[in-house]
Amino acid sequence: MPTSRFYRRCQGNDREEQMGYDHHEGQRVSRRRIIAGIGSVGLAGLLAACGRDGGTVTTSTGETVAPLATTANDLTALFDGANTCTLTASTTQGPYYFDADKIRSDIREDRDGVRLRLAIRVQDSEQCGPLPNAVVEIWHCDAAGLYSGAEAQSSGANGASGGGTPPDGGPAGTPPSGAPGGGGPGVGPPGGDSGGGDTADLTPTDDQRYLRGAQVTNADGIVEFVTIWPGWYRGRTVHIHAMVHVDNSRVLTTQVMFDEALNSRVFASQPYAAHTGRDTFNDDDSIYADSMLLRVTEDGDGYLGVINFAVDSDQDGA
Repeated sequence: MPTSRFYRRCQGNDREEQMGYDHHEGQRVSRRRIIAGIGSVGLAGLLAACGRDGGTVTTSTGETVAPLATTANDLTALFDGANTCTLTASTTQGPYYFDADKIRSDIREDRDGVRLRLAIRVQDSEQCGPLPNAVVEIWHCDAAGLYSGAEAQSSGANGASGGGTPPDGGPAGTPPSGAPGGGGPGVGPPGGDSGGGDTADLTPTDDQRYLRGAQVTNADGIVEFVTIWPGWYRGRTVHIHAMVHVDNSRVLTTQVMFDEALNSRVFASQPYAAHTGRDTFNDDDSIYADSMLLRVTEDGDGYLGVINFAVDSDQDGA
């Protein structure tokens, strides 16, 4: 077996126990070089490898491996109190989604902010059991409200000089929050495979890819990311976008929200405090729902947030 930290099959393992958890993993070039090969596979290769029958992918170095989620052993109790098995509501994917070709757990790159460990457990809504080998993508803005791959457009949503027009054609300075049909403003019916309403995937306008990544659920249906607490932009509350793929299909597009008391605590510190004028909070956001709230605990110099996603994996509407 190669010395890769990823096993050959798309099955669960605990990479943290193999390598030792490192809160600064994404900031250390040596660590990033070790996993650089798997990061070059891209989402399409990952989906092909990690369907329900398992599989492998070939890295840029020619090694055949399968990427896997990493989880700590202390998450079970937190997950049990985080919206179990109720079909997760689908929302708009927003205007800034694209396949970033970043298969990784630490998505921070050079972005400053309060460290956030984000653990997501994917469940089959009908069986109320874990869904292994699903691909989970997340993406969100940085502390200043900017999205990688769309810095010009998202700076317009923050009223920054230079602005830009959001890719859905809305006026500069107004963040598009588009609402798919049904379920209330900005929220579609639970589950679904629409990819988030009528918003098309973005064609990136810059080469940045910070705060974007994908992981494969392990045998317990869990993925874990290391990121920063998101910032905000006008017209939306604080949120993280997420998308779940099963067998090459988008079975869930949703968003994750944060308790406002914690938002206030985080935003009192730098670099968040430099971004002033927040205008939208959970209680007046067009998409927010209580079921989207992360269950958050303190975790060293940052926070740990967990949430369950219950998906209609066979897309039969149940």
